[in-house]
Amino acid sequence: MTADPGPTGPPDPGPTGPPDPGLARERTALAWTRTAISFAAVGGVVLKREVAPGLILLVLALAIYLLGRLAYGSQAKLKLVTATIVAVALVAVVVAFTA
Repeated sequence: MTADPGPTGPPDPGPTGPPDPGLARERTALAWTRTAISFAAVGGVVLKREVAPGLILLVLALAIYLLGRLAYGSQAKLKLVTATIVAVALVAVVVAFTA
């Protein structure tokens, strides 16, 4: 007669990953969207006075929005987003000093 050894490991944690009680992903997505809207608004204002810098800012607004949607992936995507943010900041500085 053999005895039942019982459970052999820790209990199953349930769904993958810890819960997100603060809705951090949703807040981050909203922040990316607000930033893109801000760039688009500034681009529209600049477009009334100067066409080229305004178009650059509008294109950057689209790029910011799309990159914000890519941010929730692998580490490589996060590095791409970081590099693009730095590039956008540099373009904004150049536009500011040349316009």
